[in-house]
Amino acid sequence: MLTETKLSKAILWISDEDKWQAVANRDGKADGQFYYSVVTTGVYCRPSCGARLARRENVAFHASCDDAEQAGFRPCKRCRPNTASIAERNADVVETACEIIRNAEEMPSLDDLATQAGMSRFHFHRVFKAVTGVTPKAYAGAHRAGRVREELRSSNTVTEAIYDAGYNSNSRFYERAHKMLGMTPSSYRAGGKGEKIRFAVGQCALGAILGAASVRGICTILLGDDPDALVRQLQDAFPKAELIGGDPAFEDWMAQIIGLVEAPQLGHHLPLDIRGTAFQQRVWQALSEIPAGTKASYAEIAEKIGSPRATRAVAQACGANSIAVAIPCHRVVRKDGDLSGYRWGVERKKTLLDIESGEAGQ
Repeated sequence: MLTETKLSKAILWISDEDKWQAVANRDGKADGQFYYSVVTTGVYCRPSCGARLARRENVAFHASCDDAEQAGFRPCKRCRPNTASIAERNADVVETACEIIRNAEEMPSLDDLATQAGMSRFHFHRVFKAVTGVTPKAYAGAHRAGRVREELRSSNTVTEAIYDAGYNSNSRFYERAHKMLGMTPSSYRAGGKGEKIRFAVGQCALGAILGAASVRGICTILLGDDPDALVRQLQDAFPKAELIGGDPAFEDWMAQIIGLVEAPQLGHHLPLDIRGTAFQQRVWQALSEIPAGTKASYAEIAEKIGSPRATRAVAQACGANSIAVAIPCHRVVRKDGDLSGYRWGVERKKTLLDIESGEAGQ
């Protein structure tokens, strides 16, 4: 049974003409979706095979290796279509490396990871970044950031949490703490105790909208149907922070937040308190540069941040965005134009895009 991802890929190569174009372009994205055989050589290949391009009239297409072999063709010795592709092998190598990083008490050295993978230091680093979208060091940092959040909630002291999360020194952690947590470690451990979060709830074309800000800037924009439910979500995120509603100064910011929905072409000048991993922040920065009224695919964003194979990680970063509309993850769609998912509902995503394109209400 095809998964949604495999199905969406397969749709790109329905006709023989589409498949031939993929073969002519040696398109690695088509690998595993179909195979082609050459009657004059008696072999079958992956679409990305680097062998000399055959004449179109000598080429036939097959859904699987079994189909090609039953038709009397043997696997190409160059691209080895009946074995795991390079991309699949690289994905397995990187998954193993990620598991090693996740299970290690301290970050393994790049040399150790490369040796485990059976690759040179340089090649492993390049493969890891191509598959995940981040370097091994950045991946380890993001993993430790998640661990430190968990440890801060359960450890007896902040220092204990820092070391249990894999940091070798307090100073290295504190250099990154505020950007990672959005507040001091002790405040995070206390559920935001001591932090002041100003907020307001309003109504817009999408239903209820909640905006909240720390001392650094807008930290949360939530969308939903029930204003009370949005406030509870904010309380869950900052259970011990001082939540301040009805602040006249914040009302001006709230008007700009609603304006992002109702009049997106005007843009905004709101300071943002963006909290996330290094990779997420790269993605969110790229999203912020998509003009209102236009769209970009996950693949295009991955290309823009220099990680062309990290489309899945880009989608995950979009899903982790907690500052709706100000960081416009709604402008990212699949390569075929499908809206895909949206943290606050696909219907809201469609409405936002319609408003920005001038089609709302037509």
